Amino acid sequence: MPNMSLKKVAMPLQDGEVRRNNFDEVALGYTKEMAMEEAERCLNCKHSPCISGCPVAVNIPAFINEVKQGNFEAAYKIIRETSSLPAVCGRVCPQESQCEKHCVRGVKGEAVGIGRLERFVADWARENLNEYNQCTVSNHHKVAVIGGGPAGLTCAGDLAKKGYEVTVYEALHVAGGVLVYGIPEFRLPKSIVNYEIEGLKQVGVKIETNMVIGKILTIDELFEAGYEAIFIGSGAGLPNFMNIPGENLKGVYSANEFLTRVNLMKAYQPDSETPIQHARRCVVVGGGNVAMDAARCAKRLGVENVTIVYRRSMEELPARREEVEHAQEEGIEFQLLCNPVRVHSDEYGNVSGVECIRMELGDADSSGRRRPVEIKDSNFIIEADCMIMAIGTSPNPLLRSTTEHLEANKRGCLIVDEDSMTTRENVYAGGDAVTGAATVILAMGAGKKAAEAIDNKIKGNA
Repeated sequence: MPNMSLKKVAMPLQDGEVRRNNFDEVALGYTKEMAMEEAERCLNCKHSPCISGCPVAVNIPAFINEVKQGNFEAAYKIIRETSSLPAVCGRVCPQESQCEKHCVRGVKGEAVGIGRLERFVADWARENLNEYNQCTVSNHHKVAVIGGGPAGLTCAGDLAKKGYEVTVYEALHVAGGVLVYGIPEFRLPKSIVNYEIEGLKQVGVKIETNMVIGKILTIDELFEAGYEAIFIGSGAGLPNFMNIPGENLKGVYSANEFLTRVNLMKAYQPDSETPIQHARRCVVVGGGNVAMDAARCAKRLGVENVTIVYRRSMEELPARREEVEHAQEEGIEFQLLCNPVRVHSDEYGNVSGVECIRMELGDADSSGRRRPVEIKDSNFIIEADCMIMAIGTSPNPLLRSTTEHLEANKRGCLIVDEDSMTTRENVYAGGDAVTGAATVILAMGAGKKAAEAIDNKIKGNA
């Protein structure tokens, strides 16, 4: 008989008071017994609506059915048929707005914990199988991938499994993209990312780091080196700012810089070569997952008061509910319906406060959310000696500026056709470089789609 409980099996967590003082993973994961109990909540629907919500089309009912029976290795193999990074997806995908959104059990209760089960299966495999997929036989076709983030790694992995000789060119000194520089250790341990990347290397993916394409090599030079197609998965790493007075003061960070220092450069360690100033009061501007990550990192760095400033209400907050709840449990404060208008400084040019204005919600804008409108003469100041801007990012224009016939829209995002090809022949793109900042799993879906298109094109030309 299925488990008809209306609620998911609870995920064990570190206590809020404890975890805000460390960078250890917050969610502790299911035990075998918990996973099997949660899997029993799945009705194994014949029409499988959950699959339609998964950008990489994991056969969700099939893998969950194996978990029910304790066949964890079989469950893992099913997930790996379509997903190159299952341990990552199980942790950071917004399942509530994707696969779980379509779950039938969610009609009269909570959806099946698909993400929690995927995480359990991937972790079980890492701890018990201790083996990677073997290299496939080469088909003697070469493809270059620019960017070692979720889109690039997925594209590379899918092509390698088809026999392509794939080289990933990553600008940083380690591969992983946002998985290593953007998402904090307490949400996604870097040992897990490294393990997933090692698995891709074992199927034949080559990774070249410290390679800034557009500077060290051009796209033209990659074609001259024998690559038949190029995939651009360079992400959206150019931070946006508000252009308000005081934004250039000491103590104002972009979330990109702040999180990169913390996550990639380990600024929280005493001997870090790229430390971050010890602030007492920090204001984080924005309401997405990046804002939550920045605020929670600041708290762990010892900041006494961390305040998230967002111009809409809690209902419009775009961050995952889970991340918002975790932030609140860790003592993060929220100043909603207000927006910064000026950053104040002390006599030494350091941030001393953030002046905000109250907002109210008016008519809906193009996104469908009610537009925030300033309330006249409602200004107030939040005391702060640190400010983090987490209001979005844009693609870096370096590639476009060094490559002919590579067109972008007014937001700087590359233009692609239905087969993921850019306006330059045999150059494909996907992920944040095309959509602007989005989720890890959407980038992976774009990488998978492009890999299929590249394979079809090269086979068609053979």
